Amino acid sequence: MRTEFSLAQLADPAIQASEQILRACVHCGFCTATCPTYVLLGDERDSPRGRIYLIKEMLEAGGAATATEATHLDRCLSCLSCMTTCPSGVNYMHLVDHARNLVAKTYTRPFRDRVERWFLDAVLPHAGRFRLALIGALLARPFRALLPRGLRTMIDLAPRRLPAPSRSDRPQVFPAKGTRRMRVALMPGCVQKVLDPAINEATIRLLTRHGCDVVVAKGSGCCGALTHHLGKDATAAIKANVAAWIGERKARGLDAIVINASGCGTMVKDYGFLLRNDPEMAEAAKTVSALCRDVSEIMAEIGIRRAPDAPKLSVAYHAACSLQHGQRVLDPPKDLLRAAGFEVREIPESHLCCGSA
Repeated sequence: MRTEFSLAQLADPAIQASEQILRACVHCGFCTATCPTYVLLGDERDSPRGRIYLIKEMLEAGGAATATEATHLDRCLSCLSCMTTCPSGVNYMHLVDHARNLVAKTYTRPFRDRVERWFLDAVLPHAGRFRLALIGALLARPFRALLPRGLRTMIDLAPRRLPAPSRSDRPQVFPAKGTRRMRVALMPGCVQKVLDPAINEATIRLLTRHGCDVVVAKGSGCCGALTHHLGKDATAAIKANVAAWIGERKARGLDAIVINASGCGTMVKDYGFLLRNDPEMAEAAKTVSALCRDVSEIMAEIGIRRAPDAPKLSVAYHAACSLQHGQRVLDPPKDLLRAAGFEVREIPESHLCCGSA
């Protein structure tokens, strides 16, 4: 793809990175076949190729983003199926993230959109605030019919039961059972630990049972993806995690940073790119990205021990889009299920994002 950026524009490191991505695109259109929004809507502007053209024109123009550009970028699910399909290796993820950042800075959204996005950014990445919001939704449920449609939708999405907070998410060390084989940090996260704290608890039990010291490092928390994908600045969350994990690594050593939410893993593995121009933290962020592993990758490396009383079950497996397309982790989850004694049946066309269903 030919680009027409000025020398002044190319002085911006973000424009430099996006120009290289744009130039890699050869307009072949293979990406359209696996893009959920294009398959559903049939609008070229809702395909990766179409969005790439919109982003190119928006970046070259250098002005404020328009409602058209915001609309078609908002519809992108960031499933990254297009990156798996692309024969030219176009890094659509970095390009669309740059575009969303520009939209957030230059486009004035309708008032309702601004309020919703402010709420998402101010509440979801913060576990305490999110819990209070869910409690508020429970209290508001009897008055649902009296509320605006947008609030009714949010109340409908809120769980009817809220699990108690888990003590496992606090900074501490869970020692390995038996011979220690690894020392790993577990990212506690934000939304997941409120909606289903049992996931972190089960991850800790699994890792310690297989010889891992598991550290919840002080200062680690939300990966920043929720803020980042809204086009806002997630630097504070990223730097807090990098500082927490690098500090732990220097003090007592770390063999890996374990993530059990695939979208968070995709984000943390990208820290090196996101902080590449930070003179103080670029190397530390690169190290963190190199240490980051999905829990299935760690267990594939260690080797799972099947429990003698494990039930014989048949399970359907649907690969998370952020795991298979964002992290390119394909076989470890299925191999581990089989090693644990399960019969695995992969859902047909599971290469497509779950949002296409």
